[in-house]
Amino acid sequence: MTAAPGPRAPGLLRRLASALYDLLLLAAVLLVATFPFLALVGGDASHGWRRHLLQVYVLIVAGVYFVAFWSRGGQTLAMKTWRIRVVRAESGGPLTTARAVLRYLLAVPSLLAAGLGFLWALVDRDRQFLHDRLAGTAIVDAGPSAAPPA
Repeated sequence: MTAAPGPRAPGLLRRLASALYDLLLLAAVLLVATFPFLALVGGDASHGWRRHLLQVYVLIVAGVYFVAFWSRGGQTLAMKTWRIRVVRAESGGPLTTARAVLRYLLAVPSLLAAGLGFLWALVDRDRQFLHDRLAGTAIVDAGPSAAPPA
């Protein structure tokens, strides 16, 4: 199975809808994951070193969430709903943990730079995000239809 260019890449709106759904799921995960952090470092993490430590902790928890799903099946829960899968660009095979980590580490600055790495899909010949292009990964259709299941 190879990641075919063009038609196999889901539309940008579909991928962004999946990302919004992932954001909701991730917010719930982070809410639960923050409780033990606050219990260990103290209740106020709104300034100083505790704030920076919390920010790093949130990035790590989010990374674990995405890397775990991407390296085990290539789909988060939201990607399953929207029938989208992340694969290795050269072979269409599943991601290794190392490649999933690389994709995540490249996606963070892609998002922080006002989302420019995601908007790259508008000019990319295969409609892939910049972090996918750099990590050697591709987003492809995982199902027969272009709409989420009913």
